[in-house]
Amino acid sequence: MPIALVTGASRGIGRGIAVSLGGLGWKIAVNYAGNQAAADECVALVRAAGGDAMPIQGDISLAADRDRLIKATVAWGGRLDLLVNNAGIAPTVRADLLEAGEESFDRLIAVNLKGPFFLTQLAARQMTAQAPDASGSRGQVVIVSSISAYTASTNRGDYCVAKAGLGMVTKLFAARLADSGIRVYEIRPGVIATDMTGTVKAKYDALIADGLTPIRRWGLPEDIGRAVAAVARGDLPFSTGEVLNVDGGFHLHTL
Repeated sequence: MPIALVTGASRGIGRGIAVSLGGLGWKIAVNYAGNQAAADECVALVRAAGGDAMPIQGDISLAADRDRLIKATVAWGGRLDLLVNNAGIAPTVRADLLEAGEESFDRLIAVNLKGPFFLTQLAARQMTAQAPDASGSRGQVVIVSSISAYTASTNRGDYCVAKAGLGMVTKLFAARLADSGIRVYEIRPGVIATDMTGTVKAKYDALIADGLTPIRRWGLPEDIGRAVAAVARGDLPFSTGEVLNVDGGFHLHTL
């Protein structure tokens, strides 16, 4: 079985990704920060879908935890075929740009940007040391960002800055790793029904009904899972650094 490490996989988008990969017969290292019960539920769902899984606790903002995540995944699966940088947090309080504080900024950058950057670095070192598969691939990386990478929300600037940074992280590693047989992709979810968006459900229900997205429905975690599954299957062999918008068409400019 090929093996993937999915960060923030216990709930929401991460769980949707893990279960989709399980449906392809993959082994999934289900990373979680603190909710072990949710991680155990995800493991059961991956196994029910046809794959295998194990939970691994770790805070991706911490160097020691990042190192342990990679080592534990490789010890279990023998190699690392796919890293999915999905873990992320939202601001505790949505603060106006002129009132935003450094504590929230530092926290979001540490988890949402620094963590994926240095975890990808560790994964890349592991992948470059691996033998290529029959197609010449040594591994793949998916970075889950957000439409907030280019959409300004002035009451959560720290979140937008972190997500925009992930776009450049994708480009940097894609350029650096292409010669090593490692492809890197950015997936930009739109409005996805998760715990994180549950607090603004009424707001987005109205916006979607009014045409916020050409496809007038909420996105689902499995929508992101299907996009990651396409990468995992090797369906994009002549693409790297590519942005996959999974947003109901939000990125379109229409008149």
